[in-house]
Amino acid sequence: VPKYTAFYIQSLDYRNKGFDVLGNRLMRQAEKGQLQEEAEEILSSVQLVSSLADLANVSLVVEAVVERLDVKRSIFGDLDALCPPETILASNTSSLSVTEIAGSLLRPERVVGLHFFNPAPVLRLVELVRTRFNSQAVLERAQEFVRRIGKEAVLVADTPGFVVNRVARPYYNEALRIVGDGTATVEQVDRIMKAAGFPMGPFQLQDLIGIDVNYATTLSTYESFFQEPRFRPHPLQRSMVNAGTLGRKSGGGYYSYEPK
Repeated sequence: VPKYTAFYIQSLDYRNKGFDVLGNRLMRQAEKGQLQEEAEEILSSVQLVSSLADLANVSLVVEAVVERLDVKRSIFGDLDALCPPETILASNTSSLSVTEIAGSLLRPERVVGLHFFNPAPVLRLVELVRTRFNSQAVLERAQEFVRRIGKEAVLVADTPGFVVNRVARPYYNEALRIVGDGTATVEQVDRIMKAAGFPMGPFQLQDLIGIDVNYATTLSTYESFFQEPRFRPHPLQRSMVNAGTLGRKSGGGYYSYEPK
């Protein structure tokens, strides 16, 4: 049985790109004296698949698609029909209701949230989101999985933004308002926040996460709280998403990233 098994379900280009990124990251760790023997083992245990049917016999599925409730519901509906009753179905959603994702399924009790944080290979925190349907056994199995991969699960209720993204909204939103008002520049805000002790400024962090992902999370949280003003997205976020300047993954966002 492989120590690690991962399945990438995307277009062929994205599957190959994801595998290349994983391989390069593991090789860099091996060069630094980390994972020297494990790197090859990890890569050899990764299987790239092109159909959900290939996941019919796995014990746990983690979904990490676009932050749209209709898309997630469709995928989980297919997985619910394909996977045996004991398979745990987990969503990596950062703000959508896991209860709403699970509600239309035949076996909603096996759906949980497993929200990893970027960069996932580095950060240990995983929000384990409990729905109204979950059994204690499912939660314990999900928690054990998180522990086995070397991370720490924190059990949270299924509320908009859960804990981290609800706390983080002012970090992004107020920074966007300051820049939008012309009070300071992107660079100044990031420099001040890093000097105050944050490892990354709010604009550097948005570029890393993806401005589109951050905007979708802000919009979801805002709508889930019935347009509460403190969660309102900023027009700058929307304009950058519409322009395709999404951060590191697009080569530019609030900062420019030249290919290396």
